[in-house]
Amino acid sequence: MHIRGIILEGYSNSGKTSLLRTIKLMMSQDESAERSLIVLGEHYSQVLNNVNGDFLSLGRSDHIKLLQERAEMLKRLNEWAIGLGPFSRKSRGLFFVLERFHLNHRVAFSDTLSNEIVELEQNLVVLNAKCALLTISDDIVEERIMSRDAGLWKGKPKEEIINACNELVETQKLLREQVKLSKVPSIEINTDSKEWDKYAKQIIEYTDLEG
Repeated sequence: MHIRGIILEGYSNSGKTSLLRTIKLMMSQDESAERSLIVLGEHYSQVLNNVNGDFLSLGRSDHIKLLQERAEMLKRLNEWAIGLGPFSRKSRGLFFVLERFHLNHRVAFSDTLSNEIVELEQNLVVLNAKCALLTISDDIVEERIMSRDAGLWKGKPKEEIINACNELVETQKLLREQVKLSKVPSIEINTDSKEWDKYAKQIIEYTDLEG
């Protein structure tokens, strides 16, 4: 089976989008890598979405169904390649990147998790999926938030900024708790230094490891 991939998890401002871009670029420049690269940003898999200016949140059953559909798509593409006969990773191998996927579901519905999330994760393992949980240190949370969305926070009350920082810290704790329960092999990467090339290389190499 010539399929492998990474799931980028982490709260807002942890660097998922920057790392996603870097992985795409790095894979495109590697002549020995898979020619087929599938990248699904968070809008294809997250719980909360901005629809025509309104924020809409999917329920547990609708969200798990959405994730299952995305995983099934990857499974079918892989089966198609296998059905064509022997091939090399470069010629018909498949590398995928998913943003905000199973851990996003676990955290959003931590009080009502069902066996469906376990089944989904088992299917992801079959597809050679690995997870990278991106985090930032508590003492730079405000700096990271302000550096990314400086215009958004200009003139905002200090209390609102503090609340946003606290929400990030608490969500990171939940993500760390849930990643320990997940079936998908995972690593945690601290992105304080914003060394995206370094992190991307580490992640791509991690997808090649057994187990």
